[in-house]
Amino acid sequence: MEYDTKVINRMKRIEGQIRGLQRMMEQNKDCREVVAQMSAARNAIDRTAALIVSQNLERCIREEQEKGGNTDELIQEAVQLLVKSR
Repeated sequence: MEYDTKVINRMKRIEGQIRGLQRMMEQNKDCREVVAQMSAARNAIDRTAALIVSQNLERCIREEQEKGGNTDELIQEAVQLLVKSR
């Protein structure tokens, strides 16, 4: 699968969030601030995982429909991936 620029840029922003978290910890920032930033990073990762799964599902369904195949299994697999990522 090819990852588009949008996904790669999201991952770069998440990387920046993680580096910011490390700096906050080194500066002994308040626990509430650190945990809030951790939660934001986790949410960003969850959203990015969902985006990747949905893009992949869309591509797979289109390919399967072109071949005249059944897409039920693809949809079930995508749902399982989304549930697992939560």
